[in-house]
Amino acid sequence: MAKNDNHHIRNIYYMLSYAFQTLKETGYSNVATEDFDNIHDLFAAILIRGIGTQVKRGLHRDYLQREDALAGVRGQILVSETIKQQARPQGRLVCSYDEFVPDSPHNQALKSTMIMLLRHGNVKPENKKSLRKLLLYFAEVTEVPPTSVRWDALKYHRNNASYRMLLGICRLAVKGLLLTTENGANRLASWLQDEEMHRLYERFLLNYFKMEHTELAVSAPYIDWDIDGSERSMYLPIMKTDITLQSSNKRLIIDAKYYSHTMQYNSLYDSRTFISGNLYQIYTYVKNSDVGATGNVAGVLLYAMTDEAITPNEDMTIGGNRISLKTLDLGMDWNSITAQLDSLCSWLKCA
Repeated sequence: MAKNDNHHIRNIYYMLSYAFQTLKETGYSNVATEDFDNIHDLFAAILIRGIGTQVKRGLHRDYLQREDALAGVRGQILVSETIKQQARPQGRLVCSYDEFVPDSPHNQALKSTMIMLLRHGNVKPENKKSLRKLLLYFAEVTEVPPTSVRWDALKYHRNNASYRMLLGICRLAVKGLLLTTENGANRLASWLQDEEMHRLYERFLLNYFKMEHTELAVSAPYIDWDIDGSERSMYLPIMKTDITLQSSNKRLIIDAKYYSHTMQYNSLYDSRTFISGNLYQIYTYVKNSDVGATGNVAGVLLYAMTDEAITPNEDMTIGGNRISLKTLDLGMDWNSITAQLDSLCSWLKCA
C-alpha cells in the first residue's frame, strides 16, 4: 500500500476511532495530535492510555480452578490425587478450589501484547517506559505467547466490557504485525498485514456511515437469491454485504476491498482490467437485491489506494443498475477521505 507514513498513521488512528468507538472518548483524544514514526508507537500509545485507565478501575478478575496440596481443606478434596501424591502422611490434602485472581485470559492477552511491543517493536523510549510501569500491575498474570491467545474465545459481559476495545487493538497488533527476522533478530513488521488491514478497513467504513449518516439505514445484511420459491436449493452460497446504505427508496451496496492490487493483468492482450471476480460479485449482489428490476439498487467496489499507476475510478450502468468502482486514498488528509465517503451517499438522495 502507498504510505505517506506519518500522515497515513494518523489516518489509521481515525479509522481505529470509528472501528472502536471507545477511542472517541476524551482519554484518547490527544493521541490524534501526536506524531508517530511508526505503527508500533501508535498501538503503544493507545494501549498505554487504555490499560492505564483499566488499572485505575481495577484489573478484571476471574474465578480460576486450582489444584494444590494444602495443610487444610479448601474446596473439594481430591482423594485419589491425595493418595497418588502421598500427601496425607505429610498432613496435606490435595484440593480443587476456585480462586478469584487477575490471571484471566483477558489480562494475559494484554500483558503478552505489551511485552511483544517492548521486545520486538520500534517503540520510542518514553512509551517503553510507560509500558514497563504498567507491566508492574500484571505481576500475577501469566505471560503467554501472543500467538497462543484464542481471541475468538474471549467472552465479554458487564464486568469486563471495557476490555472489548483494548483487546480488539491487541488482536490487530498481534495478528497484523507478524514477526519477521532482520539481521538475525526478531522484529515486528513495519506495517499491518493486508488481511488484518482489510478487517479494519471494512469495520471503519461500516461504522463511519452509521455514525456520520444517521439519515440512512446502515447495516451489513444478507441478500437472498432472487429465485422462484419452488426452486430453492440448500447449496447456493451465502451473499453477505459489507455495507448497505438504505434511503427511503434507494439502496447502495458497498463492498470494501483492501488488496495489494486493484487491477488484474491480462498477459494474452498485455492489458489491465478490473478484477473480474469482484465485478461479478457486486453485480450479483445488486441484481439479486433489486427484486423487480427497479434500478433503485446500486453497487460500489471501494478499493484502498495502492502504488499502481492505474486504479479503479469509474461509474457505469450495467443491466439497468449503477455500478461504480472507486479508490480511496488513505494517504490523503482526513477531510478529503471523509469528503469522498460522503459523496458516495449523493446518489441515494437524488430524486
